[in-house]
Amino acid sequence: MATKKASANKPEIRIRRVYDAPDPDDGTRVLVDRVWPRGLAKADARLDDWAKDAAPSTELRRWYGHDPELFPEFTRRYRAELTTPERRAAVAHLRELTASGPLTLLTAVKDLDHGHVQVLAEEIRDQE
Repeated sequence: MATKKASANKPEIRIRRVYDAPDPDDGTRVLVDRVWPRGLAKADARLDDWAKDAAPSTELRRWYGHDPELFPEFTRRYRAELTTPERRAAVAHLRELTASGPLTLLTAVKDLDHGHVQVLAEEIRDQE
């Protein structure tokens, strides 16, 4: 589980798989994938929110294919997508959620180190 502690002005954001059991320290739990995770009943997800607009476009996700060698270029392209008004609003909403405590970003992606959630967490932390 990837967890970064909050500093004076940086929020505490956790990154976990949506299939993992909820943790009492998760705080606000938000799914940040564009499509609903396979095999997971909505009743079992125990989400506070689903921020589809914060996820990469379907085209970018398909191009990337979760190939770690493409991660640097994926990161560049995803950051460019995050500058669109729709996605900026989604990131701002996620940043607002950190005001009440920890924020846990949930994804179905298996490789958390090379997933969009790492990039998204940085954007949330860096947003002013």
